[in-house]
Amino acid sequence: MQFRDKQLDLSRPQVMGILNVTPDSFSDGGRFVDPHTALQQARKMVQEGASIIDIGGESTRPGAQPVSTDEELARVIPVIEAISRELDVIISIDTTKDAVMREAVGAGAHMINDVMALQGEGTLQAVADLQVPVCLMHMQGEPRTMQQAPHYEDVVSEVRGFLARRRQACLEAGIAANQIILDPGFGFGKTLEHNLRLFKHLPEIGSPLLVGVSRKSMIGSMLDLPVDQRLHGSVALAALAVWLGAAIIRVHDVAASVQAIRCVAAVQRI
Repeated sequence: MQFRDKQLDLSRPQVMGILNVTPDSFSDGGRFVDPHTALQQARKMVQEGASIIDIGGESTRPGAQPVSTDEELARVIPVIEAISRELDVIISIDTTKDAVMREAVGAGAHMINDVMALQGEGTLQAVADLQVPVCLMHMQGEPRTMQQAPHYEDVVSEVRGFLARRRQACLEAGIAANQIILDPGFGFGKTLEHNLRLFKHLPEIGSPLLVGVSRKSMIGSMLDLPVDQRLHGSVALAALAVWLGAAIIRVHDVAASVQAIRCVAAVQRI
């Protein structure tokens, strides 16, 4: 897949490192709000094997409160500029706002990761204008309310159908088919049972597929562990996702995830 001036081979699994420059993200909120510290973390993740750095300036954890466009820009643009200057890595902007998408790509971002699947005002046109890859994620509801009794008749078919419709909307807006990535949205408006059923049926969702389960509450529910003790569960699910066909794995713990994914990929190549 072409990411502006960079290419990424999605025929083998790739790792996207999470870089939240927010004070309130569920796992690492407040750790990387300073641009210098954020750059150090990005450098570390690239050294550990991340091929994409996903920068987010607004938390999407359950119950999260929205931030203004100006505040989000103030958080992410200095970090994007610093990483773009220093590191040879694909930069992703994790946002739902069209203005942030445009400013971020202007500052050096190569792709857009939108938990609202370009349903926000002006976002579909922004990506069509920018001509960069986009990841479309499924979410039932919105971050503030998504975990309040989520319900599906058939979670696999409903998620698959939603992503197919959003993909079609992208095509009709002029976004190329080979620039679209799909994300089933684990933990976004879904119970543990919904998440597990989606995981089991990953190959049915579409492709190329991005999977993000790192440190999430579904792991906490299965293992009865707090967020800072979910490394092993996160790595296990990352490996399983690759085995089931995921092209990109979005993680906090890059080194451990890269090692596990390389082992899986080696077996798949035989």
